[in-house]
Amino acid sequence: MTLDAEPLDRAACQAMDAADPLAPLRDRFDLPEGLIYLDGNSLGAMPKDAAARAHDVVTREWGTGLIKSWNSAGWFDLPVRLGDKLAPLIGAAPGEVVVCDSTSQNLFKVLSAAVALRPDRRVLILEGSNFPTNNYIAEGVAAATGGRVEVRLCEKDEIAEAIDEDTIAVAITHVHYKSGHVHDMAAITARAHAAGALSIWDLCHSAGAMPVDLNGAGVDFAVGCTYKYLNGGPGSPAFLFAARRHQGQALQPVTGWWGHAAPFAFEPGYRPQQGIRQYLIGTQQILSMALAEVGLDIHLSADMGAIRAKSIALTDLFIRLVEQRCAGHDFTLASPRTAEARGSQVSFAHADGYPIMRALIAAGVIGDFRAPDTVRFGFTPLYVRFVDVWDAVDRLVAIMDGGIWKLPEHQVRDAVT
Repeated sequence: MTLDAEPLDRAACQAMDAADPLAPLRDRFDLPEGLIYLDGNSLGAMPKDAAARAHDVVTREWGTGLIKSWNSAGWFDLPVRLGDKLAPLIGAAPGEVVVCDSTSQNLFKVLSAAVALRPDRRVLILEGSNFPTNNYIAEGVAAATGGRVEVRLCEKDEIAEAIDEDTIAVAITHVHYKSGHVHDMAAITARAHAAGALSIWDLCHSAGAMPVDLNGAGVDFAVGCTYKYLNGGPGSPAFLFAARRHQGQALQPVTGWWGHAAPFAFEPGYRPQQGIRQYLIGTQQILSMALAEVGLDIHLSADMGAIRAKSIALTDLFIRLVEQRCAGHDFTLASPRTAEARGSQVSFAHADGYPIMRALIAAGVIGDFRAPDTVRFGFTPLYVRFVDVWDAVDRLVAIMDGGIWKLPEHQVRDAVT
């Protein structure tokens, strides 16, 4: 996979696809004919085995097994079993990851645990331009302390300097949702620990798209979702990492029965599990979990180094083609140009980004828009081809040269952008 071929044309992209070691994995996804899907950073494509798995859970495990399936089909242990499957993808050990609930709920749990671990400190540091829900959740945690804790919002180059003896934790998204810039997990974690603070990482835009080494970096807690690069399906459960050294000491405050030391003893008072199960709350969404496992299994059949190498090649190619073939149409690169500083997405700023993305979607190229002016494209190496990149830019060129994005139907705002 090289971009050195001159001139770069569709045939060169086809040649890169022919040499791609991940190419056979595309056949494990159900992708509509003629559609170019560049939004896996928002919702991954459906694995072909997902429908059969859903049918089996509904008709056999639920329909025939009924309540017996909590034992016979392993429903009760599914959050921990899936956590152990996911652990190698993020540099965690068995027993350190649980699949459960939503990313927002899990972030509330680990932020609250961090506040309890550092009772004499008062500041949570987050990135101000981060996906807003993280900052909202942090504000809620701070409010629950009655004003003892405050949230301090910093931008990328201000974070390390902001960490001091008042810092409880630094809670950062590894890959920024809009620009795709990558934070230095090891360096920020080391800086936090040097100040006696904790590190919390959101892996929503990196898990499954690039190598992550939580234990190698000494991370304390992490959260993330399974519906983006891990292809778990809409609303599929999130995951939570708690380093083994904190388990039994850092307790999350939502004390539901699934986190009880003996959930079927039905004791009148709460007694926490000492391991990763303490981060569970209540009955989990078994159908969603079962489908998430299908996506995880595809990932576990691939090499993460190959995934990252292809991600870099795809995004480099897209940047090069847009800048060459759409020159004069006022696109400004909003993602880092250096590949190592960029996740598996590319964002361009354009004053008319929303109607342009609407026109692209109508032309069969699905990306998304982030206010106020960002068109965003995600490249999932398991199923996106190099020829898809060429064809997507072909359609973008036609839309821009022909002024198609100016048509009235592309000016209408949908509820979800």
